[in-house]
Amino acid sequence: MLHELLVFLKNPVYRTDENRDFNYRFGIFLRLLGVSLVLSFVLGWAIGAIQVIFDLDFGKHAVDDFIERYSFLWVLLGAVVVAPIVEELIFRAPLSLFRKNKRFPLFFYAFTLIFGFYHITNFEMHSTTLLLSPVLVAPQLVAGTILGYIRVRFGLLWAIMLHACYNLILMGPVILVKTFNVPIS
Repeated sequence: MLHELLVFLKNPVYRTDENRDFNYRFGIFLRLLGVSLVLSFVLGWAIGAIQVIFDLDFGKHAVDDFIERYSFLWVLLGAVVVAPIVEELIFRAPLSLFRKNKRFPLFFYAFTLIFGFYHITNFEMHSTTLLLSPVLVAPQLVAGTILGYIRVRFGLLWAIMLHACYNLILMGPVILVKTFNVPIS
């Protein structure tokens, strides 16, 4: 599966996987979720290390504002249901329009880059944020490529579900801790 992902990313081709067996697809789904989470944890750790080593301040994160304004349920609903549906409809659904276009790889990566860099809006805008934007959105860029891959292989619903699970696993604990003021130290 990882080899197939890397081959796809070298030259994205819109080719749907013909195997419709749920267990087969769910197995790949779980592996892709695992890969995206591991890479996001590693990239998140690296971003945190860069922030500490260079004493950088990226300001207040959008999730913090969202948690302050809304209840736990609304924040969770927004992160795990609304964002995955809306973002997949905007950034992955249109890929089918270009499936027969010889420039499909260009469109695939354009949508992936736009998706990734759209997430820079989660940070306060200042020169440091903009300068380091490729580093700050690296987790979303990686996740975006994997979401695009599963969208092409299995369809939009699988991409939405992968996005929802990804957000739940990564953001769920953060939302819980911040909403209920759980001390971490």
